[in-house]
Amino acid sequence: MFDYLIVGAGFAGSVLAERLATQAGKKVLIIDTRNHIGGNAYDHYDDAGILVHKYGPHIFHTNSRDVFEYLSQFTPWRQYEHRVLASVDGQLLPIPINLDTVNKLYGLNLTSFQVQEFFASVAEPKEYIRNSEDVVVSKVGRELYEKFFRNYTRKQWDIDPSDLDKSVIARVPTRTNRDDRYFTDAYQAMPLHGYTRMFEKMLNHPNIKVMLNTDYRDILGMIPYKEMIYTGPVDAYFNYRYGKLPYRSLEFKHETHNVSVYQPQAVVNYPNEHLYTRVTEFKYLTGQEHSKTSIVYEYPRAEGDPYYPVPRPENAELYKKYKDLADATQGVHFVGRLATYKYYNMDQVVAQALTIFKQIGTKPSIELLGSMNGSAQNGSRVDIVDKAIPVEPIVANGNGKAVSK
Repeated sequence: MFDYLIVGAGFAGSVLAERLATQAGKKVLIIDTRNHIGGNAYDHYDDAGILVHKYGPHIFHTNSRDVFEYLSQFTPWRQYEHRVLASVDGQLLPIPINLDTVNKLYGLNLTSFQVQEFFASVAEPKEYIRNSEDVVVSKVGRELYEKFFRNYTRKQWDIDPSDLDKSVIARVPTRTNRDDRYFTDAYQAMPLHGYTRMFEKMLNHPNIKVMLNTDYRDILGMIPYKEMIYTGPVDAYFNYRYGKLPYRSLEFKHETHNVSVYQPQAVVNYPNEHLYTRVTEFKYLTGQEHSKTSIVYEYPRAEGDPYYPVPRPENAELYKKYKDLADATQGVHFVGRLATYKYYNMDQVVAQALTIFKQIGTKPSIELLGSMNGSAQNGSRVDIVDKAIPVEPIVANGNGKAVSK
């Protein structure tokens, strides 16, 4: 008998599993349809022995001391400040737009005070900020908007910024100094041995069992539990009763190159005619030394794994219908990005999960649910382990080949 069945082994599910097991003494079964833990933050060593993020770059940053200290129980950190360049007019320029961006783009030598005056001279003030286009044009004018934002946003969302909620671009700052860090949070670091190692330590507890390659519907009625924590798509839980919630997806093309460095910065954005939006070189993120390097191209897609909720008013109205269903569903807690149809940074998901634990961790579980929720399908593949599946550490030897450590 499990106290909790947790659907999804990403940040939301893993944090709650760890807290419930270690702080409340609960017995937890955490399952995932994928063959690994860690959700989209999963990383692994590729065939060349280079640590890569399978689902694109995941950069940890937070202003929450509580979140940082919580995760620090499961990993040492590598200090890392993320920087991004944008390919514009044949140059690679800092993004977010700062003093150096303007000076290099236009061949100027402005000071911080002068660039502030420059922005003011080209900005198009808006009485009311209605959409993502208004956000940028009101700050830096139409030309910089066209060069840095419009095409990138259209590729990413398949929607013109003039039709996209203002929240999408509102968090991208414009700077009048030379600060070229993408984030300015108080805590910026990467797990020293990778995200997967961090999740393994998080789930390494006798009260936690992990089941992979499994759809939770396949085990309903077979494995008894008291309550469920659901971190998957909320519309899928209710069998798309009101229709599918729109998401944008991504396709990742990973490559390894026989050079030690491929590009001058960790990420290069392509706000132009290229079909991909950005290219990431992982060794910048991990600090790994290797004679080769691995990169990933990101291609936005309409179909595929759900990554980004599409922030439009009609989608918010559709989600509200599902939220009403979720709120009325006893014994199921809906947590995380997909379950709440909101784009959260990793630290925000952790904070949400810690908050949910405070709400449910000390209260008695309700009546038995697992045996009343339908039957499993025949022939499902189920792997049960007492803890996260151990993975041998991999390092690159002098020839650039992966070897066990």
